[in-house]
Amino acid sequence: MMSSITHFFGQVFSPIFTAIAWLLAFLYGIVPNYAVAIVLLTIIIMGVLTPLTVKSTRSMMAMQKVQPEIKKLQQKYRGAENRQVLNEELMRLYREQGVNPLGGCLPMLLQTPFLIVLYEVIKGLSNTVTNKAGHLVSDPRYIPHSSKMYDNLIHSGGHINSLGLDLSLRPFPISAHGSWVAALPFFAFVVAAVLLQYFQMAQINRRALAAGQQMPSQTQMMQRFMPIIFAYIYLVIPAAVVLYMIVSTIIRIITQDIMFRTGVSDPRRHGIAQAKGPVEIPGSAEEKPAATPAPAKATAKAPAKAPAKAPAKAPARRPPARGGTTNPPKPSPRPQSHPRARDKRKRKAR
Repeated sequence: MMSSITHFFGQVFSPIFTAIAWLLAFLYGIVPNYAVAIVLLTIIIMGVLTPLTVKSTRSMMAMQKVQPEIKKLQQKYRGAENRQVLNEELMRLYREQGVNPLGGCLPMLLQTPFLIVLYEVIKGLSNTVTNKAGHLVSDPRYIPHSSKMYDNLIHSGGHINSLGLDLSLRPFPISAHGSWVAALPFFAFVVAAVLLQYFQMAQINRRALAAGQQMPSQTQMMQRFMPIIFAYIYLVIPAAVVLYMIVSTIIRIITQDIMFRTGVSDPRRHGIAQAKGPVEIPGSAEEKPAATPAPAKATAKAPAKAPAKAPAKAPARRPPARGGTTNPPKPSPRPQSHPRARDKRKRKAR
């Protein structure tokens, strides 16, 4: 199965294989050690993948924060007859919150193309052919014939010897190693790669629990089974490719730790919408009637009106004396031109 997949990729992506092999041969020319060259190649590849790792980690953390809303939708649309409506509502919620339900496993899934590419490159480096004399001789593919790696592979018969191991071999068959003891380091590579992947996922889960969040059930299921699937792959690929996975997982663990410590993984700081409260589900029985909006407050103060003038107070009357009545007010004197006033003056003159 693996050979048929790589044969297809070998025909379509031969230029990519050549580019990766050229880079590996270049690194080997700087440090003539296969393991060191693979580690340096892994660092370069992870440098390219790190922005995707950061983005997927933020999306995964945002996914954890909308778990209460997801549970409400699942409670509302129970039963197989509401499965389609539930999926539509979940997709709507994912779009509104800007999250990816597969964000937790995306970094691991991104490794698959590089696994296939590196598998084909390593297989090409250890390629052998039968010469006219009937002997197996090394015939490396993809790398330049003028490189130092090419010369060393020719002299070693296609064996990628480093760390006391032939990194072109895999755990099985045991006969290729000569004994179980000689095969143990290759099984140790597989165990280390799988445990590191579980540790990387546990690192994310601990972060979620510390924040009071719950990991999505889909992500939890994928976290349990994906390392098992990769464990099978590690048993059928060369140890050099497993070494690449070990180093890349260590780099992801370090990257995530830096993200968590610096707050880079916080989705609110990078434009991913976050619900401040429970998301209202249309038609839900838990909805509450909308509160009457409070009257808007005036933005500008109106000019203060001048206080109205108080009406003039009437002169207070003196209280009447005890046992008497109030004296009526005296009439005002008449003007001199009044007829009665003139008659009065005439009478006085007489």
